[in-house]
Amino acid sequence: MRRSFSRRAGRWRAPTLAAVLGLTLVATAACGGGGNAPSDKDTDVTITVALAADPPPKAALEQFKQETGITVNWVNIDWDSLQTKISAAATAKTYFADATNVDWSRVGELGKLGWYYPMDDYVDVASMKADVPQLASFTYQDKVVGVPYDASFMVTTVNTELFKKAGADPAPKTMDEYTAALKKIKSSGTVKYPLNIPFAAAEGLSTYWYETTNAFGGTILDGKGKPQFSDPGSPGYQAAQWMVDALKTGLVPPGNINVTDSQGEQTLMARGTVASIFSDYSGLVGTLYNVPDSSSVVNKVAYLPTPGTTGPAANLSNPDGVGIMKTAKYPKAAAKFIDWFTQSDRQAEFAGLNGPDKAWASYALPSHLSAVEKLASGGKLIGGTELAALLKTSKPVFPEGAPAWYSKFSNAVYTHLHAAAAGSETVEQAIKAMSDTANDLSNGS
Repeated sequence: MRRSFSRRAGRWRAPTLAAVLGLTLVATAACGGGGNAPSDKDTDVTITVALAADPPPKAALEQFKQETGITVNWVNIDWDSLQTKISAAATAKTYFADATNVDWSRVGELGKLGWYYPMDDYVDVASMKADVPQLASFTYQDKVVGVPYDASFMVTTVNTELFKKAGADPAPKTMDEYTAALKKIKSSGTVKYPLNIPFAAAEGLSTYWYETTNAFGGTILDGKGKPQFSDPGSPGYQAAQWMVDALKTGLVPPGNINVTDSQGEQTLMARGTVASIFSDYSGLVGTLYNVPDSSSVVNKVAYLPTPGTTGPAANLSNPDGVGIMKTAKYPKAAAKFIDWFTQSDRQAEFAGLNGPDKAWASYALPSHLSAVEKLASGGKLIGGTELAALLKTSKPVFPEGAPAWYSKFSNAVYTHLHAAAAGSETVEQAIKAMSDTANDLSNGS
């Protein structure tokens, strides 16, 4: 979920042991150390919900209280600090919150550590599967660690005006057609650098490569965590080469070597300086590009079914979920909240279906396909029809679930792809280093 533009640029990095231990001492001192037995009470209690987002409308939380007798103490903590606090509380077995953020990239780690209750025990997740395509991203060893409450996924965006001005096809279906269109935009002089790739050493570079690998027809890791991109003929290798070549041949601005994803969206795509982002974020057409105060390309940017090798490819998911920590005071009350919070009708309301008074300003896109379709049919979601179709076919970055060591792997990915773009490594060297890291981590090294 895109709470702020700094959120993805400052993506979570694994907290140092010292940081976790430091917070553990604080938590232990505050709570007396050790965990108290959870209560079965699910009414007339106050629960703490900790997410990296401003709270929903007060009226909505008050309605929930009237229906259930549960008061919600909403805590908004920046994403990085929130992950550290979750780790500290779970390690010390102390209370921090009843329901917290569960990010797709931490599902494997959180599942392996056993810090969260299986949502299967509290919520009817089986009934959600058909309507919540991204539920698979929150499943670890057949147990659901968290329930997705937004539908963030990677999409391709194009400035259709710039494509048409250059005489380029604004709806290319394959990577070859897409690349040819970019080259035509550049050669026509429509814009000097038509493509945004965020080559700064940050998480946004990793996810861009994942989506590009998917477009070339491949996956990143197999079910055992082994790299699927080592061979020069593999889609992952081709994706890395394509990205670096795009910079070297002038399709990407030279200054992008230090540009993050959010910076590129705000200062390049939203200003018409570039014509496309191959791996952008769902919802940005409505929340950034069509907002006059922050954009000069209003009504000019559209979602494009992500080009693939022979036709459109599926889109990869990177959503946020919410789960119940095993140190929660009131897990059953937290489950009631999560069930209410993630209902299709509630999400549609949060997204503005019933007017601005009931909308949640921090909310971009529902995780329920039915909610997205309602918004699209009601004209309440810019690009809604396209987003609904893309959400329906979206899939996890890691079909077997993100590995417990994901953060270390991602660090290697963006570090070495950045180095390849900067010229301090070749693509071959970068891929080898990334592959070696995955092999070492999957072997327990």
